[in-house]
Amino acid sequence: MSIVAVETSNCGCRAEAAAPRQGGEMSDLFQAAGLQKGAPRPLADRLRPQKLSKVVGQAQILGPDGVLTRMLRSGRLSSMILWGPPGCGKTTVARLIAEETELDFEQLSAIFSGVQDLRKAFDRAKGRRSQGKGTLLFIDEIHRFNRAQQDSFLPHMEDGTITLIGATTENPSFELNAALLSRAVVLTFERHDEDALATLLQRAEAEEGRALPLDAEAREAIKAMADGDGRTIINLAEEVFAASEPGADPINRAQLVQLVQRRAPLYDKGRDGHYNLISALHKAVRGSDPDGALYWLCRMLDGGEDRLFIARRLVRMAVEDIGLADPQAVTQALAAKDTFDFLGSPEGELALAQATIYLATAPKSNAAYVAYKAAMRAAKGNGSLSPPKHILNAPTKLMEDEGYGAGYAYDHDAPDGFSGQNYFPDEIDQRPTFYDPPERGFEREIRKRLTYWDGLRRKRGGGGR
Repeated sequence: MSIVAVETSNCGCRAEAAAPRQGGEMSDLFQAAGLQKGAPRPLADRLRPQKLSKVVGQAQILGPDGVLTRMLRSGRLSSMILWGPPGCGKTTVARLIAEETELDFEQLSAIFSGVQDLRKAFDRAKGRRSQGKGTLLFIDEIHRFNRAQQDSFLPHMEDGTITLIGATTENPSFELNAALLSRAVVLTFERHDEDALATLLQRAEAEEGRALPLDAEAREAIKAMADGDGRTIINLAEEVFAASEPGADPINRAQLVQLVQRRAPLYDKGRDGHYNLISALHKAVRGSDPDGALYWLCRMLDGGEDRLFIARRLVRMAVEDIGLADPQAVTQALAAKDTFDFLGSPEGELALAQATIYLATAPKSNAAYVAYKAAMRAAKGNGSLSPPKHILNAPTKLMEDEGYGAGYAYDHDAPDGFSGQNYFPDEIDQRPTFYDPPERGFEREIRKRLTYWDGLRRKRGGGGR
């Protein structure tokens, strides 16, 4: 069995394809020469676990009954996709899997490697396979490979030439080919929780041989700054250690913020976090929770989201989830967009917040949305049926002779301003009902009107709802 890996180094440099593992000869040469002893090593590198059992967090994957634990215990390692946010341990786990199996390890860079690099890796794996050895290929940020590159893995995964481990911060359902996903197990990594971050801080302190010079509030703040990213909290701790002398007085929260220059929230406007937060905002509005909706709105604003994108989504929420239950909802959403255009940031953001509160507290109805989808299915399903001739205009003599407009009843001349005529194609025998307003908000009044007109239509032979 073989595993192939692609990894992007933290420094942004190209990670060259590693030679097959043959007992670490090159590493031993460096050690024998004493070249590694004085080389600087970042704290994150020094704290990198040497065994899977030492990896912090991810109990659902690495715990006693975790998916990967059971897989390794059985001796049957499947190809897999490791999906999770940055700094949750994906790359570390991939490296340790190679260490704890008998597979030779290769890694490539998904950013800098192309088809030729993959072909060479596959050829080396085939050579090992002919000698009874397997290859583990690890690919970090595998979604950066295009469709053709992703497809190139398939035959080698199927015949056992490689065991593929791909790591990605992006949703595999959107970024990876279905054929590739069908041949791999997706393991979902989670951001580090408070306990995991605290453990990482303790390990950093043990490695440095001294406690972080932080008071209790600052210690909580540094965990919040890390935003669930294990690599980030270790880097932040390293900054604090570097800026303080042993035995120095603890620094407070304000001093910490000034020292490390708090990083931006984990929020990529073009990627998965973007869609997760707008989904959370939309569902909080739909669920009539103004406090929850405001929280997610502010998370997006704080993360630098395009304000006009938020405004467009608020308009969508107004027509999808409120509709005619409150016809003013879409007006409020559009007004928020115009207000933001007029005032700009940050003053205009209050208009977005006001619209969010209005939408969250408005009566909810998706009746118009459901009616639209049902009507669209009917329109597509019934083909190109013509309107009934009595509602067609007859601008020519020929069209008049064909019966166009014959029998049309002008509604304004009818009693109650309602003729009750049929407006569906003649081929549709049973009058369909698409719009079914609920007894909520303004749609309660609309329902009364429809019930009244339905009664008149039945009396006048137009057919009821």
